[in-house]
Amino acid sequence: MPELREKYLALDAAIQRHKGEPGALMPVLQEAQNIFGYVPQEVQQRIADGLGVTLAEVYGVATFYAQFSLEPKGQYVIGVCLGTACYVKGSQKVLDKLSEELRIPVGKTTPDGVFTLNATRCLGACGLAPVMMVNDEVYGRLTPDEVPGILSKYR
Repeated sequence: MPELREKYLALDAAIQRHKGEPGALMPVLQEAQNIFGYVPQEVQQRIADGLGVTLAEVYGVATFYAQFSLEPKGQYVIGVCLGTACYVKGSQKVLDKLSEELRIPVGKTTPDGVFTLNATRCLGACGLAPVMMVNDEVYGRLTPDEVPGILSKYR
């Protein structure tokens, strides 16, 4: 796989650029996320070996920060707000309907790689509660009945 080889070469270059710097792990993980789209265990191990840190340290940082994903994300990332205003107005029912329609639990990606379903905290659109986002598109004042129609736009 030449493409995968090129990705690992880019990762190795990032490791070399940051090796020896204080706090090198964060920028290397950020570059790895950009290169691969996520940070699988093989990539974490390569970073650990390259920076001379433990796999546990790399994993700890990768799982602490929400910007890093350990699994590939779908083409469309759906985030349903479970902040107070949205929750009170029924966002859990919207999230449940999405999970049912997509046939995946929260935090997972559909087998075809099209959708990733996430629960989020406040999206800053409390006046539109309940709210969800599909990539950068905001949907507000949702009901579970609207979910199939919204998903059909992206299928």
